[in-house]
Amino acid sequence: MTLRRLLKGMVIPVLLLIGFAAAAQETILVSGKVSDSKDGSPLIGVSVAVKGTANGTATDGNGNFSLRTARGAALVFTYVGYATKEVAATGTEMTVFMEGTKTALNEVVVIGYGRTRKKDLTGSVTSITSKDFQGGNIPSPEQLISGKVSGVQIVSGGSPGAGSAIRIRGGASLNASNDPLIVIDGIPVDNSGISGSPNPLSMINPNDIESFNVLKDASATAIYGSRASNGVIIITTKKGKRGKPQFSFSTSTAVQTPANKVDVLNGDEVRAYVKANGNASQIARLGTANTDWQDEIYQNALSSDNNISVAGSAGKMPYRASFGYMNQDGILKTDNMERYTGSINLSPKFFNNHLSIDLNLKATQSAFQFADQGAIGAAIAFDPTQPIYSGKSDYGGFFEWLDPSTSRPNQLATRNPLGLLELRDNNSDVFRSLGNVQIDYKFHFLPDLRANLNLGYDIARGKGTVFVPVTAASQAATSRPGTNNKYKQEKDMKLMEFYLNYVKDIKSLKSRIDVMGGYSYQDFLTTNFNYPDYFANGAIRPGSEPVFAKDMPQYTLISFFGRLNYTFNDKYLLTATIRRDGSSRFSPDNRWGMFPSFAAAWKISEENFLKNSKTISDLKLRAGYGVTGQQDIGALYGYLPIYAVSNNSAQYQFGNSYYNLYRPGAYDVNLKWEETAQFNVGLDFGFFNNRVTGAVDYFRKESKDLLSTVPIPAGSNFSNFLTTNVGNLVTKGVEFSINANVLKQQKVNWNVGFNITYNDIEITNLSKVKDPTAKGVQTGGIAGGTGNTIQIHTVGYRPYSFYVYQQVYGKDGRPIEGVYEDRNRDGQINEDDLYRYQGPNPQIFAGLSSDITVGKFSAGFVMRANFGNYVYNNVASNRGVGRAILDPANFLSNGYRDVLFTNFANNQYFSDYYIKNASFLRMDNLNLGYDFGTLLSKKTNFRVTANVQNVFVVTEYDGLDPEVFGGIDNNFYPRPRTFTVGLHLGF
Repeated sequence: MTLRRLLKGMVIPVLLLIGFAAAAQETILVSGKVSDSKDGSPLIGVSVAVKGTANGTATDGNGNFSLRTARGAALVFTYVGYATKEVAATGTEMTVFMEGTKTALNEVVVIGYGRTRKKDLTGSVTSITSKDFQGGNIPSPEQLISGKVSGVQIVSGGSPGAGSAIRIRGGASLNASNDPLIVIDGIPVDNSGISGSPNPLSMINPNDIESFNVLKDASATAIYGSRASNGVIIITTKKGKRGKPQFSFSTSTAVQTPANKVDVLNGDEVRAYVKANGNASQIARLGTANTDWQDEIYQNALSSDNNISVAGSAGKMPYRASFGYMNQDGILKTDNMERYTGSINLSPKFFNNHLSIDLNLKATQSAFQFADQGAIGAAIAFDPTQPIYSGKSDYGGFFEWLDPSTSRPNQLATRNPLGLLELRDNNSDVFRSLGNVQIDYKFHFLPDLRANLNLGYDIARGKGTVFVPVTAASQAATSRPGTNNKYKQEKDMKLMEFYLNYVKDIKSLKSRIDVMGGYSYQDFLTTNFNYPDYFANGAIRPGSEPVFAKDMPQYTLISFFGRLNYTFNDKYLLTATIRRDGSSRFSPDNRWGMFPSFAAAWKISEENFLKNSKTISDLKLRAGYGVTGQQDIGALYGYLPIYAVSNNSAQYQFGNSYYNLYRPGAYDVNLKWEETAQFNVGLDFGFFNNRVTGAVDYFRKESKDLLSTVPIPAGSNFSNFLTTNVGNLVTKGVEFSINANVLKQQKVNWNVGFNITYNDIEITNLSKVKDPTAKGVQTGGIAGGTGNTIQIHTVGYRPYSFYVYQQVYGKDGRPIEGVYEDRNRDGQINEDDLYRYQGPNPQIFAGLSSDITVGKFSAGFVMRANFGNYVYNNVASNRGVGRAILDPANFLSNGYRDVLFTNFANNQYFSDYYIKNASFLRMDNLNLGYDFGTLLSKKTNFRVTANVQNVFVVTEYDGLDPEVFGGIDNNFYPRPRTFTVGLHLGF
């Protein structure tokens, strides 16, 4: 073979070898997303490395990564708490699922302006996801987590769409708002509500919510600065996922029944009492009926809730759309809420996942019919010996007490309870739309740096009418020709936020740096439409024409914020945040506030002496300190000398004409931020591969320069009361929570959760000049008398302490009417003998929940308990006396049953006898479920549920319900007992 032929024969093989080598060395850009194999949640900070090289990167806040490598190279994915995974880079895009060994610690938790792993938290943050929500008939989102979070109290009302009082660590103020800041999909929303809706949160469909993240201590909340003193609740709604469309349909039907009634006398008992204690004319007024007025105004109410959603992806764009319809009657007749909700989420990604867009749109249309809740008090007070109807056509045919001198309804008498409901039409229509678009860009030239722009809005429109015909007794008593009044309000909020976030793993230094800085602008505009008073026939009541057709208060918040997270050796964590807020509620001299925080954590379980422990799987010590603010005082211009138009009852006569005048309002030019400094130390723990997890926290917070409304000396300003910065409030407490996977087998899974909180709140200052003789600021208005109050704020005591006389009792254990303890021993009973006794807020509250799954069956419950909360039974103090039955104004009434025990003839409003221990244990929720599995086809899943809410209450309190927010029991809308049956269909 010649050399030429040999070389020629070698050309083709050599060229082939070169080609194969080139192919093997082809470099590609691989992009992908790493998620938890269990729930699909993104994993943040996963290490992605090319096997055998130093080439690598880490996943970002959305679980995404990208890096260049040779085609076919092995990528190694490592993450603490997850099994290492190796995947070949055969294409430019990949989706990787990792299996957790300590899944609970690696859950992604939403925090202010970002996300982090639960194990990397340095603050006190609790995350509750949809799998742990309360079930049943849930009209408002906050009720989903009632009893689930330590340090958080949620007290819900009983009417359709009723709001809830939410308190995180007891709140932080006296007169300013104690409501937490609520952030929905990155939008801080206004908690003040809209006219025509009883609860702003009821405008959000609970079925659309994926998770709640509750930020409790200052190190977690300070990033929200000016509105974070009362904690922050971050609500995240459900998003679309890549894949084929998945439909979900759920429907439920509920029956609500009155769980309890106020214990008043029946008809026979009233007749016996009047005959024994009344005069001849009073006995002559007795009727022959036995009417249970509470039975007449309450009903078994029906409710239905229907939701349908679809989630999937169109091409590479994930989407989710949902529609909901709820119709809920109230147990008080004529009460109703009808709600339509819709939402759309789009979350496309572009440029190899460098650009992410998250679009959220929500809209709600609600119609309310509000019952006259005055009927609740009327049903307690109205004479049960009288019939419902009079047999005449007057006043709608309802029986009413008449004034003998005029033959019209007695102005002082209680109105017929059913007449109050049937002869009043109070309807509203409310629309709300909430939406935003978040644009997140990871820079191509510097992937560790990303920019985030959030543009959002929140608009609400509420209007309604209140119609009372001229035939109603309430109108006829005063010769008023009926009522047909209108109201309307519009609210507009605009939001623009921008921040830069830089995250870098420095492996040579065993460090991870996460730095964020940004800017926020939020503007609130309210338009109140002022209407004159209308009569039932549509005519305007003379003199009621408003001077201005509109009132348009507006305020703006501007903020600069930043945060640094530093991790060393995955053991030692440091967080520092700062926010500078400016609010137009304050003067330019006091407009800006600075709110810093610092926190550190030590992952003790990552130390060598515990790292391989089979018992302790997690142990982390946390400590933090921070300052947050408060500016939500209701009034928008309290620092300005403003003149307001007088009302029509305060006109000035000039000649034969009357004119409205401008009069000055009280103001404080030095009004400024209320500030709360909080220290928190906590310990997170996990045992047996995190089968048992929990946390214990101690906190102490001090609010200073309280935004308080206090009495001022006459002539020192333009009112007797002034909102100013005065006072200090100290709250300290301990929180403990534990969750255990008690039993985990192939077909049996049992989880138990328990939390308990101790809160101690004390007023430490209440004046700018210390006065040891000052009694305090009285508050807590009650029914009975004129201007009576039963509570007081005093230095050295709990807020809203009851301010009462010490009752003296006889040998038979009964209170002696009008006899009180002379506490100062001066020989007389007067205001100096009043003392501060207990308070309405529980010092200890707890929650217990459990769920168990056995095969296709599931069951669970949620229980709550309060200890040390006291209630003033205003129903007993107002109606539990003989005078309440034998009214001297020519009519009879009913009395609270307690009158048979005390034999009081006259009201003793300020006796501590009426301050009752209202500690309780309540089973909030009991649920059962059965999963039929596939139905009709393998792609269809069918599940049925049964649920009871407000199952039972164990308490010594003798009133209607021991859980009374504010501590004054009067005209209380009963919480119903609710039975719900539902089904869920997925396909």
